[in-house]
Amino acid sequence: MSSPVIGSTRNAPPFRYDIVGSFLRTDEIKNARSLHEEGDITAGQLYEIENVEIIKLLEQEKALGLKAVTDGEFRRSWWHLDFFLGIEGTGKITLGGTPGASKEQTNRAESFRITGKIAFGDHPMVEEFRMLQQMAGETLAKMTIPSPSLFHFVQEYNGNEIYSNTETLYGDIIQVYRTAIQAFYDAGCRYLQLDDTTWGTLCSGRHRAHLRSRGVDPDQLAKDYVRLINESIAGRPADMTIALHVCRGNLRSTWFAAGGYGPVAEELFANAKVDAFFLEYDNERSGDFEPLRFIRDQFVVLGLVTTKHGGLESKEQLKARIEEAAQYVDINQLCLSTQCGFASSEEGNILTEEEQWDKLRLVIETANEVWV
Repeated sequence: MSSPVIGSTRNAPPFRYDIVGSFLRTDEIKNARSLHEEGDITAGQLYEIENVEIIKLLEQEKALGLKAVTDGEFRRSWWHLDFFLGIEGTGKITLGGTPGASKEQTNRAESFRITGKIAFGDHPMVEEFRMLQQMAGETLAKMTIPSPSLFHFVQEYNGNEIYSNTETLYGDIIQVYRTAIQAFYDAGCRYLQLDDTTWGTLCSGRHRAHLRSRGVDPDQLAKDYVRLINESIAGRPADMTIALHVCRGNLRSTWFAAGGYGPVAEELFANAKVDAFFLEYDNERSGDFEPLRFIRDQFVVLGLVTTKHGGLESKEQLKARIEEAAQYVDINQLCLSTQCGFASSEEGNILTEEEQWDKLRLVIETANEVWV
């Protein structure tokens, strides 16, 4: 296999080597959370321990050479619920446990439901980002939140007795996200990532069939969700980069959807007005690169390195796959990352911290050899 065509380096987000955002929680974080749940330490004491561990994480990220850093989602229990539950008019619900499941698994079957008119309000994550920005210093701090389409998709499954009119709900979701984007911008955020498992679901033949059985047209839903995303990010400041990360599930190294991007590619890639797509491409579940032909002027961050296990991919194989993708998207619109974060929930994926950092070194080394 020949070496991929060489592209140029890049000094603005998304970067040639980038990260999705979450990191394995340290033992100190896990212990502190347990102590807080048992009532042995206060919320303030937990927050201070989180601060210490986030500073250590940032030092490691910077030492590795990352151009954008995150707090690893160290303050969160879930990649999405903490954000949704910080929105006014939402409340936590417990879903039915699987027969035979352990007490821990049953307790973690959590989601949210709309309980009143929604508003962004005084969301705690804005202050958390402000703290991250301060800790990061001169290095760009990246913020990750779940997408507006996911908010709608989840509440549809959980039931909603507050909004009887879909357009009214869409309008309020859009206002929540416009307010959120401006609030994060005012706090210093210039790089925001919207995480979204909805599109992974809409790529899956099994899930599409299930939606149809419920009277939902998945193709119309894709159109509605592109509009929801576009209207949510409309009016964002010109110097703020917004990316969309598409995921097929990552909880404790598992997955829930499989299927290439074909069913949604034209609608999503051609019409969504985000600046970049972070796309899973770590195995056959994500299909081939042909759907990337619908990409216009957005960047595509290829998630070629898996976070689901500790084994390292071949650098030459990664280069070959970048070359393959470059048949459909200009090499200078491509970047490289892991397929997802390392911990979609506080339990984390099935790999060690050392393997986590080895994965990121591989991403950086490969990218530096492709884009010089």
